[in-house]
Amino acid sequence: MADAPTPAPPEADPPTPALPEADAGPGRLVVVRHGATEWSLAGRHTGRTDLPLLPDGWRQAEQLGGRLAGHRFALVLTSPLQRAAETCALAGFGDVARPCPDLCEWDYGAYEGRTTDEIRAQRPGWSIWSGGVPGGETLAEVARRADRVVALARATPGDVLAFAHAHLLRVVAARWIGLEPTAGALLVLRPATISVLGWERETPVVVRWNDAAGDPLD
Repeated sequence: MADAPTPAPPEADPPTPALPEADAGPGRLVVVRHGATEWSLAGRHTGRTDLPLLPDGWRQAEQLGGRLAGHRFALVLTSPLQRAAETCALAGFGDVARPCPDLCEWDYGAYEGRTTDEIRAQRPGWSIWSGGVPGGETLAEVARRADRVVALARATPGDVLAFAHAHLLRVVAARWIGLEPTAGALLVLRPATISVLGWERETPVVVRWNDAAGDPLD
């Protein structure tokens, strides 16, 4: 008697296709102004003078780290100037941060180290946003650097964290939302604050600005 034919094994179920990941949209640019220095407390224009943080600035930087703890960033950038790099390191991001020369503060030329009142004693009504700085950068030159920072952040998948300086970051914010760089005059930025540049659907927006307390990314 012939052996009965061996039944064919059942066909394997086709693999379940992987679900597409949810579209989280473009990432945010989270910008941090450095902690206090001697000149920032005195209101002196601090461009390329490489001042360290004060002890109060150290404490502020550590507190910034606590506020940013638990958040993941695809890219961390810092101005190479000491006050920003120290803030970055004390906040806990020194090991992963990449120096970015475009994040350096405005070069104030002949007005380096001077207060606005001192400059206005010679040039009544002067403003950094309209009056220019002899021997320093023009606003257009600062804006070109800011545009490169914005382009880099938008080309990076995920949130970007950047440690830098007041005037430069004010121009970055203006350019993020498509305004002329002079609009930075409307965006006061204190030391040791966190600001978030993000999106409402496809429109670039300022989500938070000059935030000095709490979790800025909640």
